[in-house]
Amino acid sequence: MTDRQTFTTALADETATAALMADLALLIGPGVLITLTGDLGAGKTAAARAMIRYLASDDDLEVPSPTFTLAQSYDLPSFPLVHADLYRISDASELEEIGLSPLPDGTVVLVEWPDRAGTTLPTDRIDIALRHDAAQGDTARSAEITGSGGAAIVVARLKVLREFLTEAGHAKSRRERMAGDASTRSYARLHKGERVFILMNSPKRPDGPAIYNGKPYSGAVHLAEDVRPFVAMAGALRARGVSAPKINDADLDHGFLITEDLGREGVIEGDPPRPIVERYEAATDLLAALHGQDVPSVLPLAPQVTYTVPTFDVDAMLIEISLVLEWYLPDRGVEPSQVLRAEFLEMWRDLLEAPLAGKKTWVIRDYHSPNLLWLPAREGIARVGVIDFQDAVMGPPAYDVVSLAQDARIDVPADIEQTLLARYVAARAAASPDFDADALHADYAILSAQRNTRLLGTFARLNRRDGKPHYLKHQPRIWDYLHRSLAHTALDPVRAWYAANVPPPAGVS
Repeated sequence: MTDRQTFTTALADETATAALMADLALLIGPGVLITLTGDLGAGKTAAARAMIRYLASDDDLEVPSPTFTLAQSYDLPSFPLVHADLYRISDASELEEIGLSPLPDGTVVLVEWPDRAGTTLPTDRIDIALRHDAAQGDTARSAEITGSGGAAIVVARLKVLREFLTEAGHAKSRRERMAGDASTRSYARLHKGERVFILMNSPKRPDGPAIYNGKPYSGAVHLAEDVRPFVAMAGALRARGVSAPKINDADLDHGFLITEDLGREGVIEGDPPRPIVERYEAATDLLAALHGQDVPSVLPLAPQVTYTVPTFDVDAMLIEISLVLEWYLPDRGVEPSQVLRAEFLEMWRDLLEAPLAGKKTWVIRDYHSPNLLWLPAREGIARVGVIDFQDAVMGPPAYDVVSLAQDARIDVPADIEQTLLARYVAARAAASPDFDADALHADYAILSAQRNTRLLGTFARLNRRDGKPHYLKHQPRIWDYLHRSLAHTALDPVRAWYAANVPPPAGVS
């Protein structure tokens, strides 16, 4: 990959311009500089307006030209954005007065007439040069998109995405932004007439430093590093009667998928959100039905190509919960000593032995409200749509029961949690006389403590490393779940240790 990538595309009208800017918006993150050049009337402001409205999920948002204000700021759901017009700038020194020298951190900056800034703007950026294309009609434009420096990767990926959408028959489909998650993936709805599809952008996960047994964190804990696990698991789940989205088009090498849209109806309601018990019960029934089957670890992916589901081993679980030592405890004013670290890992290695020794199943890992949809037109367990499973591993069945009954994103009252757990146990016991309910309850408590310990560290890391402070609001809930599980006799060996060494989150007494 060179440090400069360029391609040219034809834009028949403003709708085509809006599609281009939406496709670019799908691929960028905070800190990106995008410049827009072209003669008066070439469509620079229309292009900027299209991107801002897409990112705001508001087609009617007022986006005035900043010709007279020079710079206009927008607090968008994904990141802040500044739209600037430098036409009236007479000297590059004026950029400091409007907050563009230096460029604001963690912000996408759209700049019209960038040449007025001289050499002040960074060279690491995306340049979009718009020109009238009279031969194709009064509304037609051509756009030359160039990425320089780190932005060259984005432009190369944009070119591949546009080709993928064209080949899949979606060049003219209307794009609608969808909320993302804590990962590097992003999503959009594609509206093609009355039909709606999901576009997934799943770039290869950055490896990061190989500091966990010679592997990056993602590899050490078996997180999906490309889109292949999603495709393989989608097919495997659908074959078992689970409503995972059908894959319509796939570019496995670049990580682009077009899938079935399972709709927008979820499993929660109200403000603050709370479980719709009937739907959580159906999701519990799905787990019980799936866990009662023998499932393979080697799955078909493509003709004569297979994918092996990794095993959720003790080393992966220990690395996960070590996030509490690396991120959460320092946030709470505790610098764990080597002795404390060794105690923590030794007691957890012993605790995890029992749940990891049992029969394994597909563990979806984040089987909770953001990733579950309700499909009332379907029947039985097919009423529950499952949309996030690329990180699936072979592991203990109780793990996903914890994910659901102790939903990390919303409060699940203890009585509802116990109702769901009892429902799962009853279904498993009815299907198999050999089912050990006591062992399941012990595994549930241990894996709850493991999962919630990891989440305390994960949310602290998302805040401090990734600049996502909104995840901290979940920590008090995670703390409550953790202490529910610590009350079980299976956690007797660690209860006092947690009381002595793990302080509560901020705001929790």
